[in-house]
Amino acid sequence: MRTKKISNIIPALTARTQLGQILKRVRQNNERFVVGRRGEAQAVIMSVEEYLKNFASDAPALKQVQRAAKSRGTDRLPERAINAEIKRYRRQHRPRNA
Repeated sequence: MRTKKISNIIPALTARTQLGQILKRVRQNNERFVVGRRGEAQAVIMSVEEYLKNFASDAPALKQVQRAAKSRGTDRLPERAINAEIKRYRRQHRPRNA
């Protein structure tokens, strides 16, 4: 496994407010980000391809989901359509309080 220097250390608030831009950089530039909170590293954001290659090379369930998404064409959905689908799902599955 080859190692890659991580120079993008960002606070959790930045990760939350700039997630779309961070994901774009991860996808396009193969960048990694370390998300910190109160000066302590909490998480790493990296591409799925890099994760699979370096840490989970034998993930048949994930590969099956990716193949299914590709065959349905959902792997090319724009972010707006994904957000609309999430909103629709949450609305349908919202707990009903009396």
